[in-house]
Amino acid sequence: MATLTTGSLTIPKQKLDPWLGKIKYGSAVATLSTPIPMTFGEGESWTFDIGEAEYVPEGGNKGGSTVVPTSKPMKPFKFHKTLRFTEEVLWADEDRQLEVVDQILDLVQPALSRALDFGVFHEINPTGGAVVAAMNGGLTDTINLVEYVAADKPYVSLDAADALVLADGFIPRDVALDPIFASKFAGLRNATTEQKVYPDFRLGTEVSDLDGHRSSVSSTVRGSGVLAVDTKVLGFVGNFDAIRWGVQKQIGLEVIKYGDPDGGGDLKRNNQVAFRAEVVYGWGIADLNAFAKIHDLV
Repeated sequence: MATLTTGSLTIPKQKLDPWLGKIKYGSAVATLSTPIPMTFGEGESWTFDIGEAEYVPEGGNKGGSTVVPTSKPMKPFKFHKTLRFTEEVLWADEDRQLEVVDQILDLVQPALSRALDFGVFHEINPTGGAVVAAMNGGLTDTINLVEYVAADKPYVSLDAADALVLADGFIPRDVALDPIFASKFAGLRNATTEQKVYPDFRLGTEVSDLDGHRSSVSSTVRGSGVLAVDTKVLGFVGNFDAIRWGVQKQIGLEVIKYGDPDGGGDLKRNNQVAFRAEVVYGWGIADLNAFAKIHDLV
């Protein structure tokens, strides 16, 4: 019988790449925006405004052009998931080692994917829900606010959020919705034909169309049961490519056989082993004015 040895398990590339791809299926941020390659550590995200082109008449002189740079910090944030199992989990023959990796990754992937949303949306630690001071500038900090009115059709709030984003010079291409709020759109039907008003809209993190928006539905938008203080956010509307994010550090899967890695007691005494997976995201928001939030103040 061959057992897994103490130390770090290297996740094979054929396992790692699909895992990274799955991030978008658990994260509205990853679904609606494009990741960018990153190296570990703090960095800067740059945007440039060069204005419009200049007309030059025949024989005329050309004027100069001005470049206005804007930078935003991008910081690394580490998240982990540490799971305990009985030590019999290690008793697998060599042919089954990849199955063990698969099973563990299937357990930790959704949690580590949602962690990206909780940081970008709310600036919180998903365990306990407290605000993390270092995560300065989440989408919840936008000053573009729309109050949801229960008596109105849900698209009234969406239209109002669009107007705020447009007024700041951005295109409200995307929307991330809380499931309960999203269900109000999904349930709308034509009063005469009883056909769905938004037939292409789906209640899931995968991209679907909602009234001309690329939409994603996730419980991370409001974070009920996770946030220490309920912000009652129902949706974020805007251009999600203003969120610059990426995976800064390759994911590792560590097998821990000794000690007390998570405060749960000595592993050997309890005949247990622990598996720890970690990911380091880096992110920054180019401009909070590219977003508006819809929330319920009642």
